[in-house]
Amino acid sequence: MATPMTAATFLQALLDEGVTVVEVGAWETHNRNHIGPWGPVHGVMIHHTVTSGSAHTVEMCRKGYTGLPGPLCHGVITKDGKVHLVGYGRANHAGLGDPDVLAAVIDERAVPVDDQASVDGNRHFYGFECENLGDGHDPWPDEQLRAIEKVSAAICRVHGWSAASVIRHLDWQPGKSDPRGVDWTQMRERIATRLGVPPVVVEPPKPARPVVDLSKLVAAAQSDPARAGTPVTYAGVKVVEAALVDAGLLEKRYSDGHFGSSTVDAYARWQRRLGYSGSAADGIPGMTSLKKLGDKYGFTVVA
Repeated sequence: MATPMTAATFLQALLDEGVTVVEVGAWETHNRNHIGPWGPVHGVMIHHTVTSGSAHTVEMCRKGYTGLPGPLCHGVITKDGKVHLVGYGRANHAGLGDPDVLAAVIDERAVPVDDQASVDGNRHFYGFECENLGDGHDPWPDEQLRAIEKVSAAICRVHGWSAASVIRHLDWQPGKSDPRGVDWTQMRERIATRLGVPPVVVEPPKPARPVVDLSKLVAAAQSDPARAGTPVTYAGVKVVEAALVDAGLLEKRYSDGHFGSSTVDAYARWQRRLGYSGSAADGIPGMTSLKKLGDKYGFTVVA
């Protein structure tokens, strides 16, 4: 028994577990909470959609259909292993189910055969719909099975649940067969194994600092038509111009990748800001002034 996570905590739990998440619209507030309560939560329920085509499946689970408004789950697991978040809160995925099954989930023991449908499962379970025809022939790619494992473990990890808290729709509601074709004994083992190891939190890579070659930059600056010669194009010019814009020395409209007279004048103002004067503030970059610009505005200089 647990209070549902906030949407932000839910999202972070999935990301920490290494899930590839796609956020669909304002999923955080798309729910059926006006119809009934959401929580306390006791487990995770896995379904299949009886559909094909990722875009169609995600849209259906987000909007629902005649007689069953969406969201139809919290996340849609497509065949490529991506988890599309379509709602958060009460969702139309579980329906009425067996109270004896709920009691077993709460106690984290093997569930009995479901033969009743009298308890509101939409209130008590996180739900994930998996893109699959449910005919016993439509394959379950490894990426999709891995995503089921990850989302289940992520939620169990936050709430302190074991793999016994993850059930199928067929365990809950009489007459259901989903997720048909998944070896559930093996899946439970995979979830349990994952829960035995702390998740590897993947930090997003820090963007590499741009590198500006001083000699190429000087060639570009000296090639200005006002000084004669053909303009030299060099990617580092845009980096320096962006820094001069941030420094308030160059109008953004002149940040165009051409070290023209406007950029030369702006760089001369940077040099004067550093204390240079006369020919030392001619607008042609030097190592010391360029390095100071790079240190302040995030690029590296090489000779």
